[in-house]
Amino acid sequence: MTEEINKNKKTIEQLIKIHGVENVLVDKESCILYAQDIHSKTIPAFAIIRPKNKDELTESVKIANKLGHAIIPRGGGMSYSKGYVPLQEGSIIVDFSRMNNIIEINEEDMYVRVESGCTWETLYRELESTNLRTPFWGTLSGISATVGGTLSQNGIFWGSTKYGSAVDSVVALEVVVGDGTLIKTGSDIQKNSAPFFRHYGPDLTGLFMCDNGALGFKVSATLKLIPKKEFREHVSYDFSDANSLFDALSKISKQELVDACVGFDPYLQKVRMQRESIASDLKKLAGVMKDNNSIIGALKDSAKIAVSGRRYMDDVKYSGHFVIEERTKEAAIFACDEVNRICDHYGGSKIESSIPKILRSNPFTPLNNVIGPKGERWMPIHTIVPHSKSHEAMKKIAKLLENNQLELDENKIGVGFLYTVISNNGFVIEPVFFTPDSIDDIHREIVEDNVLKNIECFEDNLDARELTLRLRAELLRLFEDIGGVHMQIGKSYDFKRGLRGEAWSLIKNIKDIMDPKKVINPGVLSLNVNDERD
Repeated sequence: MTEEINKNKKTIEQLIKIHGVENVLVDKESCILYAQDIHSKTIPAFAIIRPKNKDELTESVKIANKLGHAIIPRGGGMSYSKGYVPLQEGSIIVDFSRMNNIIEINEEDMYVRVESGCTWETLYRELESTNLRTPFWGTLSGISATVGGTLSQNGIFWGSTKYGSAVDSVVALEVVVGDGTLIKTGSDIQKNSAPFFRHYGPDLTGLFMCDNGALGFKVSATLKLIPKKEFREHVSYDFSDANSLFDALSKISKQELVDACVGFDPYLQKVRMQRESIASDLKKLAGVMKDNNSIIGALKDSAKIAVSGRRYMDDVKYSGHFVIEERTKEAAIFACDEVNRICDHYGGSKIESSIPKILRSNPFTPLNNVIGPKGERWMPIHTIVPHSKSHEAMKKIAKLLENNQLELDENKIGVGFLYTVISNNGFVIEPVFFTPDSIDDIHREIVEDNVLKNIECFEDNLDARELTLRLRAELLRLFEDIGGVHMQIGKSYDFKRGLRGEAWSLIKNIKDIMDPKKVINPGVLSLNVNDERD
């Protein structure tokens, strides 16, 4: 015991020497807060460090490696699959919030380089003064979600329907691996080059993508730049059933017509309409007006939204919402006409496009959606399947939930669905649970005070919590059986169980090389669970 105390004291002293006392947090509240994600809380961290640059980070990784502390990267804290939640006592969590600089905007060579703690909103705002953007340009949680965290977990939304997920926009990385070595990827591996091109020899950039922080600490990322698309159209449709919505989403995806899209089932749609008020929508009209190139067009859009309010959604069943962005007005109108034609073909009825207009005009809003409208505990889970399996997957998911509907009703647990597509080949189905259960410190930290004061404060509801966890586990097994894949694998998804043996062996061998002492984020991607070596 004395030896352990002395080791811990030595660790803290060395970390303070590197980062300064104000950037090494060891108080109980911080160690609890930083160690929980949106859905899970296990054990507190030993310490939280906030490095200012890659040199400080490198030195801390070396200390953790030498003294045997687990060390875990944490981005914006928006994960819900235990990506950075520690499983071992004595874990050090790295908070990247101070490594938030935009290093270079290279308009000549069409790339932007940022530190990993830069948020998507910060990058978006910085590029506004140029005529450029990244192909994928942020998650809906981009007000807090960081570039590094998103590339570790992978992420979707803004731009992903046309350009793929977040990792598809990356050119190069700088990564600190388990022994403190700094590795560059892409064309930056050439000693006289710069990070302008991804593919030079083996794709080392891809090696560290979607690793959930298992293989190293992303220090910086270089992303492609493309011309900004100034002309926009917005489309919304009501469909009578999920099959019709799915067919329309798939066809639009394969035609590569829209930048972003989302669909809701009736339950999740109802929840979203309850979350905020018409007054909140009216506040967002400023964004709609700013987003419109035409003053007359802005006034028309704002008037339509103000007049329609939320009444038009009362009788909508399955809704689809689409954002079109193009270089010319003619191209935007053509794409809009094609989306209308496809939705009409699959039996959709056109409705007011307030939702995509407000979303696009206010792309990074406060994160009040991490709880339900009444303060329920929010638990999403998702799978990605090919278009050809989307109907079958939804049918099996619905059947599983139907078999448990009585228990769900008894525990007053609601389940809704969000649907979207990634590029032209990935269909996302996301069941979302709303459970009348207590929320955690992280929710109180993230959600705005004016929202918190108007919600119910649910007590611990262990029966309902156990049911949602059981159903999540059953859904994960179902996703595996139907061949689904995932983002945000973290420690919640059993990554190993669904893999082919030779792939698992290769991943383990890569982990052994990058992190020989197994100090980086133990347990993530099913790696080093109980020091398992099979």
